[in-house]
Amino acid sequence: MEFVMKQALGGATKDMGKMLGGDEEKDPDAAKKEEERQEALRQEEEERKAKYAKMEAEREVMRQGIRDKYGIKKKEEREAEAQAAMEANSEGSLTRPKKPIPPGCGDEQEEEDESILDTVIKYLPGPLQDMFKK
Repeated sequence: MEFVMKQALGGATKDMGKMLGGDEEKDPDAAKKEEERQEALRQEEEERKAKYAKMEAEREVMRQGIRDKYGIKKKEEREAEAQAAMEANSEGSLTRPKKPIPPGCGDEQEEEDESILDTVIKYLPGPLQDMFKK
C-alpha cells in the first residue's frame, strides 16, 4: 500500500506520507525526550510556586506591619477571641449560649413606625394633617 501511495504522489517525501496517514517512524529517544520534557515542566512549576510563595511572604510581612501600626487584628485572631468569649460566657451552662441581638432590632422598630407615620402625614393636605396631629 505504501508503495502504491508513493507512486500516486509521484515521489513525495516521507512527511507527506505521514500527513496522509501513513506509517510514522518511531523515534528511539522519544521516551527519553518525553521524560526530560516532563521533568522540565515539573521543575518550572516548582520554581513558579516558590516565586509566588516568596511574593506572598513579602506581602504578609507588609500586611503585618500595617496591622501593627494601626492596631488591627487578623480575622482569625478576632474569631478566636469571639469564640473564647462565647465559651467563657457559657461555662457551667447546660443550654447553648443565646445569640446576641443584632443592631437595629428591638425598640428601634417603634421609632421607625412613628417616622413613617410622620412622613405620611407630611404629604396630606393641611386640614387632614391637623386632624392626625391631635
